[in-house]
Amino acid sequence: MFDFNAKTAVLTGAGSGFGLECARIGARLGMNLVLVDVQQDALDQVSAELQAAGAQVLALRVDVSSAEQMEALGKAVQERFGAPHLVFNNAGVGSGGLIWENSVKDWEWVLGVNVMGVVHGVRVFTPMMLEAAAHDPAWRGHIVNTASMAGLLNPPNMGVYNVSKHAVVSLSETLYQDLGLVTDQVSASVLCPFFVATGINQSHRNRPAALSGGKPTRSQIIQQAMTSKAVTSGKVTAADVAQKVFDAVAARQFYIYSHPKAISSVQTRLEDILQARNPTDPFADKPELGEQLKAALRKV
Repeated sequence: MFDFNAKTAVLTGAGSGFGLECARIGARLGMNLVLVDVQQDALDQVSAELQAAGAQVLALRVDVSSAEQMEALGKAVQERFGAPHLVFNNAGVGSGGLIWENSVKDWEWVLGVNVMGVVHGVRVFTPMMLEAAAHDPAWRGHIVNTASMAGLLNPPNMGVYNVSKHAVVSLSETLYQDLGLVTDQVSASVLCPFFVATGINQSHRNRPAALSGGKPTRSQIIQQAMTSKAVTSGKVTAADVAQKVFDAVAARQFYIYSHPKAISSVQTRLEDILQARNPTDPFADKPELGEQLKAALRKV
């Protein structure tokens, strides 16, 4: 069991999606909240909402891809609340297109936020949590990293995103194992959502000008449209997933899925690997979708 009342949670990407909904749950459970986002207006709005609900809030605009800003965040959290009990490395961005068409800036942006943002969260907060645990045998902590089902699969036309989320799954699995070597008081989970309306399909709204990808290619335009349609038509809400996160933390459950039925595709991929067979057609269950995508990409 994990007692959330009067404990401290750090949540990146707190201005929308899973981060926002987890912050709302944390407020209801009586947690101190450290809200982190790169979008100031969204951060201000959620901070005001949760302070009005009675939560103790520290809201900071932070670019999670920046080592210096994340280290400053760690110091601010330590000074205000002490070591956090729950760290939700959730901030993420989406980008797609044929993998050879992704520019260097596409890679720098996506890997900077999706991978290095989690790396910084782990390296900054884990030592703080371990130190707190060493001083109090009753102290408990948990780290949740947001990956994606794209971290367990490799859907086409989404290469840069797939790579980033596979890295988060690997990082998280290793973190879980490494923590188990040194403590029983701090553990970890990885969140692998499928298509959920979180605002990630509008990630470009916060893309730094210095990392602008220029004019999008046809494949990138197609992927943006497909992702937007899939995300906005999803029946599972960000609030539903946020509750799964808290349930998993309480149960010390590592893998967290928004759509358990999607695991069948992961099983197929693993069987491909075990049998050394070529990757299975990702559109085997929906061949018309695969044909539409091929036709759109091959159109002259």
